[in-house]
Amino acid sequence: MYSAYMPDDNHLHFNAIGEGQTAKEAHDDFMDVIDSFRVDFPEEIAELQFEFSFDLASFLAYYSGILTLAGLSKITGVAQGQLSHYITGHRNPSPRTVAKIDRALHAFASELSQIHFI
Repeated sequence: MYSAYMPDDNHLHFNAIGEGQTAKEAHDDFMDVIDSFRVDFPEEIAELQFEFSFDLASFLAYYSGILTLAGLSKITGVAQGQLSHYITGHRNPSPRTVAKIDRALHAFASELSQIHFI
């Protein structure tokens, strides 16, 4: 079971939580809940920006249809077998490995954001 939620210290007149069997289902359920508040709190909803955080296993599962483990291994320098263990829950990454993957993915995203097609 996955969940997406707003922190309790959000200073809004409402709070939202989404749940699902996958990270995508939890995300979509959360956004449906937010949409349901648009009628009663339009100004507050208009000003909201969301940031979604994943644990590594959830991230790997969420993007598994887009990013292959082989590709992630090339980007992050973490062995494909190791990534496979993380996605299945057979092993948990160390904080150092999580930071390494985080830095590598953000660097890759930054590189992609600089691309312009002609």
